[in-house]
Amino acid sequence: MSIFVPSNQPMRKISNDELGRFSSEQYQSVKKTDIVVVLDNIRSLNNIGSVFRTSDAFRMGHVYLCGITATPPHREIQKTALGATESVDWSHHEDTFKLLSDLKTRGYTIAIIEQTDQAVLLHDFIPTEGGKIALVFGNEIHGVEEHLLPLADVAIEIPQYGTKHSVNISVSAGILIWHIFNLGNYQQYI
Repeated sequence: MSIFVPSNQPMRKISNDELGRFSSEQYQSVKKTDIVVVLDNIRSLNNIGSVFRTSDAFRMGHVYLCGITATPPHREIQKTALGATESVDWSHHEDTFKLLSDLKTRGYTIAIIEQTDQAVLLHDFIPTEGGKIALVFGNEIHGVEEHLLPLADVAIEIPQYGTKHSVNISVSAGILIWHIFNLGNYQQYI
């Protein structure tokens, strides 16, 4: 870990050219992580778009849109995705249970993001380095469907200290994806 030391130089913003980002076409051919995102019955199109954008930033292997979760192309998804629906691989599945069963047989750890009686607090969860993991996010009101719990290898809870019992799905996804990407040391695999 490095220690922050203030600079005496004035700060300037970095231009998009200096960032050296991939085009959507280039992004398709670069290696992705073995982290996939499963959105189970997400209602908000803005949340869906935001998850696509975060998934692009951290090279998620796939985004699975399940149940009533809307699919691109859609104007409201594009508002927050800013083109990430063209770079991130995605598919729609009516049956989340069937999808998770399939991912489990393909070697994925099924990690539901939910408050359960056996949930592990996020800061206590350290993923297997570079392992296959499916992060399952549930409906904004009802969370992950109850009938999916038996498929879960782990439930992860984001600790919260205010009066609300949950944070927005797009915020949860950003927190979880960043945590898993860094603690699972996925950056070395891409």
